[in-house]
Amino acid sequence: MSTENLPQSPEQPSRKPRVAVVFGGRSSEHGISVVTAGAVLRAVDRTKYDVLPIGITREGRWALTADEPERMAISDRRTPEVEDVAESGEGAVVLPLDPGNREVVVSEPGSVPKALGEVDVVFPVLHGPYGEDGTLQGLLELSGVPYVGSGVLASAVGQDKEYMKRVFTSFGLKVGPYVVIRPREWERDEPAARKKIVDFAGEHGWPLFVKPARAGSSIGITKVEDISGLGEAIAEAQRHDPKILVEAALRGREIECGVLEFEDGPRASVPSEIPPPDAHAYYDFEAKYIDSTPGIVPAPLTPEETAEVQRLAVDAFEAASCEGLVRADFFLTEDGEFVINEINTMPGMTPISMYPQMWQATGVSYPELVDRLIQAALRRSTGLR
Repeated sequence: MSTENLPQSPEQPSRKPRVAVVFGGRSSEHGISVVTAGAVLRAVDRTKYDVLPIGITREGRWALTADEPERMAISDRRTPEVEDVAESGEGAVVLPLDPGNREVVVSEPGSVPKALGEVDVVFPVLHGPYGEDGTLQGLLELSGVPYVGSGVLASAVGQDKEYMKRVFTSFGLKVGPYVVIRPREWERDEPAARKKIVDFAGEHGWPLFVKPARAGSSIGITKVEDISGLGEAIAEAQRHDPKILVEAALRGREIECGVLEFEDGPRASVPSEIPPPDAHAYYDFEAKYIDSTPGIVPAPLTPEETAEVQRLAVDAFEAASCEGLVRADFFLTEDGEFVINEINTMPGMTPISMYPQMWQATGVSYPELVDRLIQAALRRSTGLR
C-alpha cells in the first residue's frame, strides 16, 4: 500500500545545545575571568548554540547576567565585575545536583523560582581558586553536566604549582629549582621558614620570585632582588594564598605553547615568545592585561626547537591528565634546554591573550577554537573516564 497520499507528521526541529558560560568567581582573577567571558560570548556561534551567561560574584553568589559582551571589557585600566552585568542584585542561579535533571533555576527573594531550561554543557571560564582548581569541576561532576576543560584532578594539579612540578618531575619533565613554605610551617616556626628561603637563595642566588602557590595571572608575585625585599614579598604572596612558592630565577627566553584537544587527541599550536616588558620588572599582571605587552607569534625558534617545545607541551598535557585545553609555559635556557614553568588548564582567552593568538597563527580562528572546546566537552561523559 502506498503512503504517498497519507498525512505526514511534521518533523520536530531539534533543539540547539545550550551552553552555560560561567565566569567571575571568588579569586583575585575575577576581573580577567569576566573579560574572558566577554570574548567567549562574542565568539559562540548563535546559529549552533543557545547561550546562558552566569556570573559568580566575588562573594560567591551565582547571578543571571546580561548577554552583553561589550560591557565585559577592560576600561580605564579597570577590569569589569560580575555585578556590572548582573540582572539582579539579589537573585541566585541554582544548578541541579540530580544527574538526571539539567534544569537550571533562578530564584528571587519573595518570588516563585523560575526555570531557565536545561543546560547541555558548561563553559567555565573561571581563573584561580574556586573555579579553575577542581572545585567547580567537582560540582559539575555531581550534577552530571558536561563541561569544557580538565577534570577534577588535572584542574587541581594545574592550580597548585608545587604538585604540578612534582607531577612533571615524575614524568621526566625538567622544572627549575623551587622551595615551598606551607601554612603550618609558617605558623609553627616563622624564623625557620624564613631561613629556609634564605638558605635557598644562598644555594641558587638572587633574584628570587615569591609567588602564591595557587594563583594565576601573575597576581601576588614579587621579584626579590635581595634579602631586604623578602618580608614584603612574602606578605604579598600570603595575601592571596597561605601557601607560597619561591623559585630561582632562570636565565633564558619565555616561550609559551597552546594545546587543544582534537578528535584524534591533543595537538600543539605554534609557540609564542614573551619578550621582556620595557616598563616592568617581569611579565606581571599589569604588563599582561593593562599595558598589553605584545607577545611574538610565532616565536622565532629553529624548526627543531619548535618541534621540541610542542612535544613537551603535549607531554605536560598528558602527564597531568588534562582535557580540552592547556597553555604550557617554558623557559628556553641559555644552554638551549626547555624547562617547564607551569601549565594553565583554563588560560586567559581575552582578545589579547596568547592562547587564542597562538591558535589563530596555527590556523584555528577564535570562533572555531570555542566551537572545538564545546564539541570536545559534548563528546565526553562525566564521571570516571
